[in-house]
Amino acid sequence: MATTETLLQTLAAKLPLVLSTAGVLLAVFLAQVLLKGSPLANLPVALDDLPSDEKRRQAYLTRAKEVYSSGYKKFKDSVFRIITSNKFDVIIVPPKYLNELKSLPDDTVSFDGAIEQTMHAKYTKLEVGHKLIPHIVKSNLTPSLVRLNPTIAEEVQESFRREMPECDDWTPININYKLLRVVAMVSGRVFIGPELSRSEEYVDAAINYTLDLMHARRAVDTMRPWLRPFLANRLPEVRKLNERLAQADAFIRPIVADRRKLKKGEAPDDMLQWMLDGQSERFGGEYKTETLARLQLGISFAAIHTTTMTTTNVFYNLAAYPEYVSVLREEIRDVLAQHNNTFTSAALQAMKKVDSFIKETMRLDPAGFSSFQRRVNKPFTLSNGQVIPANVMIEVPAHALAQDPEVFENPSQFDPWRFYNIRQKAREQGAVEEAAQNQFVSVNPLVLTFGYGRHACPGRFFAANEIKMIIANTILMYDMRLMDGHEKRYPNIEFGVTSIPDPTKELLFRRVQIA
Repeated sequence: MATTETLLQTLAAKLPLVLSTAGVLLAVFLAQVLLKGSPLANLPVALDDLPSDEKRRQAYLTRAKEVYSSGYKKFKDSVFRIITSNKFDVIIVPPKYLNELKSLPDDTVSFDGAIEQTMHAKYTKLEVGHKLIPHIVKSNLTPSLVRLNPTIAEEVQESFRREMPECDDWTPININYKLLRVVAMVSGRVFIGPELSRSEEYVDAAINYTLDLMHARRAVDTMRPWLRPFLANRLPEVRKLNERLAQADAFIRPIVADRRKLKKGEAPDDMLQWMLDGQSERFGGEYKTETLARLQLGISFAAIHTTTMTTTNVFYNLAAYPEYVSVLREEIRDVLAQHNNTFTSAALQAMKKVDSFIKETMRLDPAGFSSFQRRVNKPFTLSNGQVIPANVMIEVPAHALAQDPEVFENPSQFDPWRFYNIRQKAREQGAVEEAAQNQFVSVNPLVLTFGYGRHACPGRFFAANEIKMIIANTILMYDMRLMDGHEKRYPNIEFGVTSIPDPTKELLFRRVQIA
């Protein structure tokens, strides 16, 4: 007891010294941290005229286009940062460094890591990082388009027969809603096969999975990070998403079971079968049906809403600028007449004005204001000596680039033949590569619709063909215009980095009058 009392007395006597020493060490540590500074501290920030990061965060939510544009104009050839609604740091890299960025290895700048982080894949169960899907798209889907295009065209025509009313006179139609269903069925025919592609359970899942996923992502995003491992899976939005995944597993399971019994040569020609045939140790072995269901929904997430938004944007422009429809209709008729009235790959490639109209639409009204999103896992240095630290996101200001008058003449003007004329001029000058780069489907460092580098959208060839077929069939069958009282194109809805055509708007359609 005496020894204990003595020890306590000694400790009590020296406690002030211990606390003082600890305080000094803490102060030294904090001073070192503060003196060292954040690796981002010296980077300029967009909207630096605003008084705080919170004001900049609010501005990003309501006018992100301006955030990217003002930063691009002010710091055009240098790196700057933006304050987003998320909790991670975002660095904007000038487009002139794209070729450097695309050469960096995946363990330095990660495409999958960016998706995992922004989409909270751990909780939303979004399948990220599977090498099988990009492999199948590149090795099976794209090379098969020559063979599949007639089937896709038939599915487009059948879907329109199912979804569109007669329209003998001017008829109001919510084209975004109709396109969602058409694109789901047409894409489903290639993705999952004829057993399910027209069924309501598949169409509903393909369309609404994306909405459920985005609701779940936003719900997790608003939760404090340290709470997510304990509570994220209990969120109502996450539970609803899990129910959607279970439903997809239920309706895909019997299809997969039947497919696995088929002999070689009996199986359908679609992505589900290619997935089953392509499973190997290289791609993680044989997948469980629930994994196949999540992969199928992931494909829907990547394809259906983006294709629908692009096509809706095109229709809004066709209705706003009806003077161009007759030119497009003439081209479509002439091209099809030269190709046995069949939507072959060659016919689609020959529709150069249709192609230009789509590309110009996406230049002015992209789905997002930035591109080339990557998570930085390891620091790297740009050619100008600028060090990009780890644990940040990088982006390229795609929309600001497309609005640069030094890149495009009269950039704010909708010029439907802009890329058609660029391609024609390039051909006349013998610049074959430049002509090819200005197709809608091409990966172009000046129009980043499909990204850039080795992670550029692998499904863009299928998407471009599908979009062209939908537009061409519609132009051949219908005239269209804005609703009465509207003289200008419907403005898109913008929130954060995203821009979407207003899904509530209607257009007037009338069957083409045959003289």
